[in-house]
Amino acid sequence: MARILLIEDSPTDTAVLTQWLERHGHEVTASGNAEDGIVACKRERPDLVLMDVVLPGMSGFQATRALAKDAETSGIPVIIISTKGMETDKMWGMRQGAKGYIVKPPTEDALISQVNAVLAS
Repeated sequence: MARILLIEDSPTDTAVLTQWLERHGHEVTASGNAEDGIVACKRERPDLVLMDVVLPGMSGFQATRALAKDAETSGIPVIIISTKGMETDKMWGMRQGAKGYIVKPPTEDALISQVNAVLAS
């Protein structure tokens, strides 16, 4: 299916999301912070990035904006996956260039549905 880069600092969330995505045939690589994630995105050219917002150092909002503005990575869709669930957070994430927004904790069905929808568009 798709190659997905997961940028997430929680080992538990990384394990659960990876398990769900792999169960649905996706290949997952993970990065624990935004800076390393941006480097990995440029190197690996994934089909999709799942981005946490609350990360050490650079935030997921900043990283999403950086990926969206960089010619090398602007064609790679980003779905934000965050505990920040207010409507203003969602709007801000989409304004940074995200193609989707999932509030934690997601269900497996909601995650896979959003991933499939973004990959299909």
